[in-house]
Amino acid sequence: MNSYQIIDSPLGNILLRAQDGLLTGVFFAGQKYYPSQASATGPASDADARVLAQAADELDAYFDGRLHTFTVPIRFAGSAFQQRIWQALCDIEFGETSTYGQLGAGLGLPPSHSRAVGGAVGRNPLSVIVPCHRVLGASGALTGYAGGVDRKRALLGLEGVLQPGGAGGPGRAQAGQAALALY
Repeated sequence: MNSYQIIDSPLGNILLRAQDGLLTGVFFAGQKYYPSQASATGPASDADARVLAQAADELDAYFDGRLHTFTVPIRFAGSAFQQRIWQALCDIEFGETSTYGQLGAGLGLPPSHSRAVGGAVGRNPLSVIVPCHRVLGASGALTGYAGGVDRKRALLGLEGVLQPGGAGGPGRAQAGQAALALY
């Protein structure tokens, strides 16, 4: 049985989903692929309560700029191909980016698989924690993000990837806070 909790964030409400003491979902309100039948419930178990609390605390610390690496235990639910892509997303460090082509190439996939890689990235059920927002188009463009391109821009700003005002703009912490304030 799934347990759900809704938390506040600088980018809007986030729905957390846990099952058997593992985090299985992080979804922004209005996000594409948002679980249609989900609503806040009491935790089904003490293990779910612990993992939901840990996820909420870690996301709060991330948005405050105090956390760069998540440690909450997660479980992927998807096809074997999707799971390969989602696991590869976990290797993209805070403040770094990749392209869909680079992500696929790192898994030994030919360039013709970039669209399939993009489809799997877009279906990532663990937004922010599994950092699909760090994947850009081949030209560096902020291509689609299931949570919305404005949120992707804000997350990359928080991580210092995007500098409002150009290269001479504010530092990493200031840029992140400015990006979050834009939302």
